[in-house]
Amino acid sequence: MRTWRWWGVLRLALVLVWLVAATVTWWTTPRQQDYAQAQADLTAGRVTAYQWGDHWDVDRSRRWFGSATLESSGTLGPLFAWRTADGRVHWTDTSDFEEVHETGAVSATDYAGPGAVGLAQTIRAAGREGSNRDVDSPGPLLVAAGALLGLVFLGVVIAGPAPRLGTRWYWFWLVSTAPFGLGLLFWLFRDHPWTRSARPADPPGDRDRRDRGVLGLCIGMLASLVISILLFFLHGSLGDRWVPSPGS
Repeated sequence: MRTWRWWGVLRLALVLVWLVAATVTWWTTPRQQDYAQAQADLTAGRVTAYQWGDHWDVDRSRRWFGSATLESSGTLGPLFAWRTADGRVHWTDTSDFEEVHETGAVSATDYAGPGAVGLAQTIRAAGREGSNRDVDSPGPLLVAAGALLGLVFLGVVIAGPAPRLGTRWYWFWLVSTAPFGLGLLFWLFRDHPWTRSARPADPPGDRDRRDRGVLGLCIGMLASLVISILLFFLHGSLGDRWVPSPGS
């Protein structure tokens, strides 16, 4: 009974960590806004940090909790991302603007077009030049949350009791390849490693019928594909407010 309670507490803690990390990821994922909104937030003093870039790098995003990162090849712009006081991150393409009056307050050659120059002028006028830094403020915390979940999972799968419904390799590949840590939740709720002290040995000559590593790899890859397609259509129908997807 005491062992069951210990595993039950750990199970609940892992789910809570996942929920918090997933919620923070959703809240802070960059959402596209128009050029006027960037100007308005800068003028009103709602911007706590901003960042210039020219492309979104999806490949460098964190495996479980993260989104595409804004990268720069040298010039400032044309993409502009900013974080507001509520922790949300927005971005806009400065090449899409209505009208900009260049005042000469900044060097136009440093920026990718008049739209970027216009925002740079607003930044200087608002006294926010010192806020030019990475807008992904919860990044280290999300990395720590993912590392914690991953280490606990590996520790239990490697050193804990033998899994009931799948081999150790099955769970390793499924959890490693499924996106957003969903494989971890599936492992917690399907295999219930905290409720049994050990898996009973198979009778002599009886074949191990547990799910194998190849199946776990295939399920994880299939889940990644299906979820990517689902998010693509949800983003198209619901928009960035509910399903943000920078770089799409």
